[in-house]
Amino acid sequence: MYSLLADSHTHTERGFQDPGSIYQPIQQDLVEVKNWLKSVSEVEFTQLSEMLDHSLRGGGKLIRPALVLLSGKFYDYNRERLLPMATAAELFHIATLVHDDAVDSSVVRHWRPTINKIWGADKAILLGDYLFAQAAELAHITRNLRVIRLSSQTLMTISSGELNQAFNAFNLEQSYEDYLGRIASKTASLFAMATESGAVLSRAPEKSVKILKEYGYNLGIAFQIVDDLLDFISTEEEMGKPIGSDLTQGTLTLPAMFILQRYPEDNPIKRLFENRDKQENIQLALELVRNSSIVQDCYSVASDYCTKACHNLNRLPDNPLRQTLTELADYIVSRNR
Repeated sequence: MYSLLADSHTHTERGFQDPGSIYQPIQQDLVEVKNWLKSVSEVEFTQLSEMLDHSLRGGGKLIRPALVLLSGKFYDYNRERLLPMATAAELFHIATLVHDDAVDSSVVRHWRPTINKIWGADKAILLGDYLFAQAAELAHITRNLRVIRLSSQTLMTISSGELNQAFNAFNLEQSYEDYLGRIASKTASLFAMATESGAVLSRAPEKSVKILKEYGYNLGIAFQIVDDLLDFISTEEEMGKPIGSDLTQGTLTLPAMFILQRYPEDNPIKRLFENRDKQENIQLALELVRNSSIVQDCYSVASDYCTKACHNLNRLPDNPLRQTLTELADYIVSRNR
């Protein structure tokens, strides 16, 4: 059905590092990004202000704005251009979460009720639209047509990936390449937008723009693979949302593909997707992954993409930011949420 990587590097255990220490070179500007995000909710329409405030206080890790700023550090670090784009990258991300939760009828995100749980799915979708529009407005502040166009293209790519996932819910006939294409659209495209826009806005030469774009893309693939694995092996307390939600929605992720590959005749994924014993089969699938080498194998694939992400960083200007990007890649495959 699909060909999975069989010779991936061995994943080494690391401590779950706080990304805040990695962000030290841009710490003050990330504070400014938080201030920009806070200002987004300062609107006169009371209910909209409350919804914005709720969605923007989700406690995210700010990886996407950090990527914009870190990528901009290699050349002309112009805060007037980079701060609006860094904020736009986070708004893009938050908007996708608001829409995802509405589409999936999710009730908890980051340990808090979702927008659709409190205000309803219809209003959540409209709020997501508002956040996307606000992100576009911030991208426009950069006055860089390439970055503005990149923002629009990324939104189209993300939407395409979400539609792909929706149309293929509970579909067992998906290849490993199909999976990679979907997570490239849904997740890696936004990571790549962050690093490419940071490089472009800092007036990096084209070869450096390409290196940083590829770094963001491969980092995004690794991030999503780990995210998909954590949906099997983490806990609701750690993740701040229910575990096994991908299986509940019929989304075929890498751990589930490994189960199908190793137990082709009869397994809980097949039974679940055939609409049999939903909760029982989800629990069996979670246990099957947790008690097998599938955990190690998924981390190995993610580690390979992190290695690929960092492969050409030595071609960037020789400064400590190269090590910072490497540490961020290490964090991606060692996080527990």
